Amino acid sequence: MTPAPLRRAVLLVTAVLLGLLGCAAPAYAHGADAPDGTDYRTTVTGITPARAGVIVRAVEAGARLELVNHTGRDVEVIGYSGEPYLRVGPGGVYENVRSPATYLNRTLAGDTALPATADPAAAPQWRRIGDDRRVRWHDQRALWRESGVPAPVAADPGREHRVREWTVALRIGDEPAELRGTLDWVPPPDPYPWWVAVTLGALLVGAAGLLPAGTDAGSRALRGVGGVLALGGAAAVALVLGRELDAGAQGVGGVLLGLAAGQLWPLLTGLGAVAAGGWAVARRPAADFVLALAGACLALFVGVANLTVLSRAVAPVPWSGGVARVLLTGVLVAGVGAVAAGLLRLHAAARAAAPRPAAAPART
Repeated sequence: MTPAPLRRAVLLVTAVLLGLLGCAAPAYAHGADAPDGTDYRTTVTGITPARAGVIVRAVEAGARLELVNHTGRDVEVIGYSGEPYLRVGPGGVYENVRSPATYLNRTLAGDTALPATADPAAAPQWRRIGDDRRVRWHDQRALWRESGVPAPVAADPGREHRVREWTVALRIGDEPAELRGTLDWVPPPDPYPWWVAVTLGALLVGAAGLLPAGTDAGSRALRGVGGVLALGGAAAVALVLGRELDAGAQGVGGVLLGLAAGQLWPLLTGLGAVAAGGWAVARRPAADFVLALAGACLALFVGVANLTVLSRAVAPVPWSGGVARVLLTGVLVAGVGAVAAGLLRLHAAARAAAPRPAAAPART
């Protein structure tokens, strides 16, 4: 590639990345204000007395509770002042517009101003908000909302602490019940070793771009970087799917719908990295440019978007935080390394294609 086309390619890559970053970054969140990571673990321990057909779990890294009602009776979630708050059953999902919890639970911070009509002592006024048997909500009883950490954590931050055992009152049909759970503080990981791994890995992958193109060593390096990029893309797809599963998606249809609604770009980024890696392994035309572009997208739209995972104990995936950190490290190493290797190879190709100055004629 000659210098002029190379400059145009770099400008094109920059413009595409800036445009996509501006329009796609806000779409990544799988909930209205789902956290990218936290040091508080919310666990649902069960319903007392037990009720078959009523399933509750924590989703979105504990930011919300999800209740699914498979019974033939309505289930009511009771608000903070003992008033009916949510109702889910055969007729769908309803919220009580007189309940303060209806407004307080709209955000994770619980900072929504209450309207004058909010009155927990008033008769319920139900408003339909869904037609299935599933409802999700923020619940302050299952969250830590203070600005500082709990006192036991401040005294001994090196170990796990039980913050509280929480309960949420329910009414199943005409019978009262209690949803029970725990809130624990988990010590965050040290992000330094992960950043060292990312840096060293990216340098190692990027250094492959220094090997001369057109040689056997250069061809092997190109295929190697392509393989690493494909693995990084697969790790990105795993992270995206994990976030959607943690958001409460169930079944193939539910997962696909959730991906299309909120995580389509990160998913396409991961799949594109896999395809770009295969393109480079096959040594197709313009493989260096494809490596740089796909690597930049992978690093930005999946790597940077999930950096919180490296410094928080609980990641928004249905696996341990350690697994999420390994996957994210692979994404960053592959993305940054592919960018470096691709640009180095493009630069070397441009220099090789540049016209050499004519030799001065010999003097007689």
